[in-house]
Amino acid sequence: MTAKNMMPYVEGNSAIRAMFEEGARLAEKYGKENVYDFSLGNPSVPAPAEVNQAICDIVREEDTLMVHGYNQSNSGYEDVRQTVAEHLNKLHGTSFTAQNIIMTVGAASGLNVAIKTLVDPGEEILAFAPYFVEYGNYAANHGAVLKAVPADTETFQPNLKKMAAMISEKTRAVIINSPNNPTGVVYSEETIKALAKVLSEKSQELGREIYIISDEPYRELAYDGVEVPYVTKYYANTVVGYSWSKSLSLPGERIGYLVIPSALTDFDNAVQAANIANRVLGYVNAPTLIQRVAARCIDCTTDIGAYDRNRKALYDGLTDIGYECIFPAGAFYLFVKSPLADESEFCQIAKKHNILVVPGTSFACPGYVRIAYCVAYDTIVRSMPAFKALMEEVRKMQG
Repeated sequence: MTAKNMMPYVEGNSAIRAMFEEGARLAEKYGKENVYDFSLGNPSVPAPAEVNQAICDIVREEDTLMVHGYNQSNSGYEDVRQTVAEHLNKLHGTSFTAQNIIMTVGAASGLNVAIKTLVDPGEEILAFAPYFVEYGNYAANHGAVLKAVPADTETFQPNLKKMAAMISEKTRAVIINSPNNPTGVVYSEETIKALAKVLSEKSQELGREIYIISDEPYRELAYDGVEVPYVTKYYANTVVGYSWSKSLSLPGERIGYLVIPSALTDFDNAVQAANIANRVLGYVNAPTLIQRVAARCIDCTTDIGAYDRNRKALYDGLTDIGYECIFPAGAFYLFVKSPLADESEFCQIAKKHNILVVPGTSFACPGYVRIAYCVAYDTIVRSMPAFKALMEEVRKMQG
């Protein structure tokens, strides 16, 4: 008998994954070239050549136990963590050491470790809608409650006024994600400063720490020279979760890290707790081979020029047809206003045209759909007639 506490997860299985699986079914039926699958944020740009070379070199040059064995510390290899710390210091003017870094099984495990470390059961975590669908599940994993701060649909910057009104004696953390999935918006320095000010004042007023958990797998995917503020510089009680899934196109390798700044309240206990959480949650340690690959490829990135080209082509094409969308500054998603009030109905009609997009309800922001443009450029070009036909069908329905 399946555990009762898992049944809500079964019933609410990710719409993103469901659409991805639907794409495979439609591709088999109509041919892959005739299906326009924009459902999953799976990087389409290959990993840098240095990654494959590093794998070969490490297997050939390094000791087998070093490559494939358990880590002595659940935090990961100390030399890898030091390399990460020095890289961040060079980029952001920070002063981290290996002691501030915990290697994790991607950003998802890092967020779970952070929540397990900082948030007690029954406490609340705030997240700005729209947000990544799994945040609610991550909070529930540890008995916490996720509450959605309503979206500012004009800018999709965090709605700080509504956040401030929602903070209570139960609030322990705020999750932010910039560049944002699903909007592609980058939170400005002005926004981060204002967020830090509100949280500092509320923490003092309530006599308890309120943490920022900054989810940053898209940090390098920012366009047109847009700067992505490094949040620890603005708010001491910040933990950063990072992944190389997007910057090195390695989502299947599950490699990332947490940054826990020394200025964090109760730093020593927090680091020890996070290190233990990494173990007791079942991750044990981040994949050892890929830790060492990440260290060797610390200065590498994928060519985001392909995503930039897709971004402009898709935005221009859709807005010319009549779709409404904010122009994304980062990540690889468009968050498009649904021409129908019920965006789930719109997604179903889109499937008739072999277009797969994800309803905004999955991101706590109904009335919109997410389109992942990490696809072949040709897919975007060939999809435009289908998007046009879709809009024409919807307009006919509306009279």
